[in-house]
Amino acid sequence: MAGPIPNPGILDIAAYVGGEAHAPGADRLIRLASNEGAYGPSPKAMEAYKALAGEIHRYPDGHATALREAIGRRFGYDPARIVCGAGSDELLQLLTKCYAGPGSEVLYSRHGFLIYPIAAKAAGATPVAAPETGLKADVDALLARVNDRTRIVFVANPNNPTGSYLTSRELARLHAGLPRHVLLVIDAAYAEFVRLNDYSSGAEFVESFPNVVMTRTFSKLYALGGLRLGWAYCSQPVADVLNRVRGPFNVSSAAIAAGVAALEDVAFAEKSRQLNEENRAAFTRAVTAAGLTVHPSIANFVLVDFSGQLGQKADAEQARQFLKARGILVRQMGAYGLGNCLRISIGTAEEMQTVAQGLADWVHG
Repeated sequence: MAGPIPNPGILDIAAYVGGEAHAPGADRLIRLASNEGAYGPSPKAMEAYKALAGEIHRYPDGHATALREAIGRRFGYDPARIVCGAGSDELLQLLTKCYAGPGSEVLYSRHGFLIYPIAAKAAGATPVAAPETGLKADVDALLARVNDRTRIVFVANPNNPTGSYLTSRELARLHAGLPRHVLLVIDAAYAEFVRLNDYSSGAEFVESFPNVVMTRTFSKLYALGGLRLGWAYCSQPVADVLNRVRGPFNVSSAAIAAGVAALEDVAFAEKSRQLNEENRAAFTRAVTAAGLTVHPSIANFVLVDFSGQLGQKADAEQARQFLKARGILVRQMGAYGLGNCLRISIGTAEEMQTVAQGLADWVHG
């Protein structure tokens, strides 16, 4: 007997698979497969989370007012134009649901976040991947693929998994080439790690143009991935649309409280950012010395390339299994079209020394 038939595009989706969290038999586990915050959340955020234990029978504020106001204070944004969600993933999918559909196209760069094509197919739209140049989004390639069916252009800045970024000037050129009806979504999940003069998270474009949205997350620098907390900064009309379709209580009270506390603990966040920068640089030097290529990154991960002159050691998946046997979990990149690479999150200094030694042992063993 025939059962219910899902909407077109649903069965074409290759379900998203997150980074591994277990290595059976390992005495010690080093989890570097999901770009989680290396030093955990702010102690103040943990205290705020625990303080809500006696209130979990109450519904949260459906408008996440305290969190939106805290974001506004921290970054200087208008809280009325901020929409909070259960991770930025939810907001990316809601934007696609609201602005794309059957007969339309969603554009993204070839090695962009896997959620983009998943969201497009779930909405019945066609995902279109533009080729990259040097593992970086190519503005000309993106614009060349814009047509009358294009509804959304997704750009991750910095990009996951490559760690590359578009400058503010390149973002401006991309936006200038888009028709007014096309929504430019700048996914700035790793923006808090960046301190470069030519970088833009996209906020100034949101404030200047009605067809730009910037999304952010608390899962990376703020290390609140388990609470599922993200936000979008957008024009009033886009915020109105998102608020009409999101769940009425899509962000929990505990997540709101922890998010507010994390934002207010500026010193902890800045220390986490500085340590990430130091550990990333040291790890890059060590792995490069071992004979592997580490692509430049401005986020809390690096892309390690095994395509060099390593003979049988040029097998990224075998290297991943070698590390896993030692209790080190990193991310395979075949789903992103980068089968010769592993994405390795930046952990503590001790963890990164252990991983660098493991990679050296793999190459020279």
